[in-house]
Amino acid sequence: MDEFAALRAFVTVAEAKSFSEAARRLRIVKSAVSRQVSDLESELGARLLHRTTRSLGLTEVGRAFFGRALQILGDLDDAKQAVGATQAAPRGKLRVSAPMSFGFLHLMPAISDFMALYRDVVVELAMNDRFVDLVEEGFDVAVRITTLPDSSLIARRLAPARRVICASSRYLLANGSPRTPADLKSHTCLFNSNIASARDWRFVTAEGKPVHVTVEGRLSVNNGDALRVAALRGDGLANLPTFIVGADLQSGRLATVLDAFVAQDLSISAVYPHSRHLSATVRAFIDFLADRFGPEPYWDLVG
Repeated sequence: MDEFAALRAFVTVAEAKSFSEAARRLRIVKSAVSRQVSDLESELGARLLHRTTRSLGLTEVGRAFFGRALQILGDLDDAKQAVGATQAAPRGKLRVSAPMSFGFLHLMPAISDFMALYRDVVVELAMNDRFVDLVEEGFDVAVRITTLPDSSLIARRLAPARRVICASSRYLLANGSPRTPADLKSHTCLFNSNIASARDWRFVTAEGKPVHVTVEGRLSVNNGDALRVAALRGDGLANLPTFIVGADLQSGRLATVLDAFVAQDLSISAVYPHSRHLSATVRAFIDFLADRFGPEPYWDLVG
């Protein structure tokens, strides 16, 4: 007896409530369906179906077995599709959402190289700093810099999102360097208005205790690249990710302060809607980004 064929015959009969309809769906003769179900019942030593001239239904044992059989067949189908997905070449349209700064500085060059590697992939990249509903807006994958509390999405960490408090040497020479988070109250700070509670900067003590400091300043903008320009010009202290200011830190154009106190709890992640079958194109793209950025991204390298 082909056990998987018998399971599929039983499940199809139970769903169709008819041997004839099950035979039509399975594209085999009715007698073959009946024999497969009978062989399964003999193997189990239990009757799974009530059969009368007017109706067909599951027995109590049949109802319990139906759920397990459905799960087994589902797992088999998933395994087959997963193998097919890994063997298929990436192709077709890939819709990607990403934040502006990371998109311009790092994702766009990565996408260019990805498209050179996979010639049959067409990429549609939408960059903005608002929260995007992937399912509602039809995106295949999004790059996000967050703690990712949304359990309706699957996330894969691509790289750490290290943050620094930084300023130009001009600002620090004129105003001094803060030694503790509390010292920020006497400094001019720059704000990203896209971040909730932009004036509430988070830190941690040496013991790991969270500390929140409300800072002051005259300039608020809705883009990290603009904050970088203001910091370079000596307009104040900026709280920025190293993927924006990494090159400036490496060159000495900006310097960091309060490094021991800055909380590092964010990640750059690829997120995608919950699906049992991840397409070969999305899988290849996420793998490509993970290999390109990694746990020690190039923007954090020193020297």
